[in-house]
Amino acid sequence: MIKFTYKTKVYYKDVDQMGVVYYARYYEYFEAARTELLQSISIDVTSIEDEGYFLPVITSHCDYKLGANFEDLLLVKTLINKSPKATMRIDYEIYRSNNNELLVTGHTIHAFTDQSGKAVKPPKKLLEALQNNI
Repeated sequence: MIKFTYKTKVYYKDVDQMGVVYYARYYEYFEAARTELLQSISIDVTSIEDEGYFLPVITSHCDYKLGANFEDLLLVKTLINKSPKATMRIDYEIYRSNNNELLVTGHTIHAFTDQSGKAVKPPKKLLEALQNNI
């Protein structure tokens, strides 16, 4: 199991007219946290793409419990539970940091493809990094 906590702040650009985070913005928080999670195990997304591998999102899901507000400090807890085979699932939980209140849960599922979009096995570099940390 690989865990990583990404910290971010809610800015004015993130909220709707009521001062609550716009629902689609949570997917951007997921993406930032996912990138930092991979970086934490020495996987640079750009280097994987330079080798001809891509990890498109094929499924995304988000359950909204409570809304984050303008200027909230957020903790995005990111988790990979198992080594990928054909796909990789990443789970997310977003908390308000001052009181550890759970705001959002979700997940994304990623395929492994080449530049043409054809399914391929996960890159060896990624598998090794995951196995060394799971």
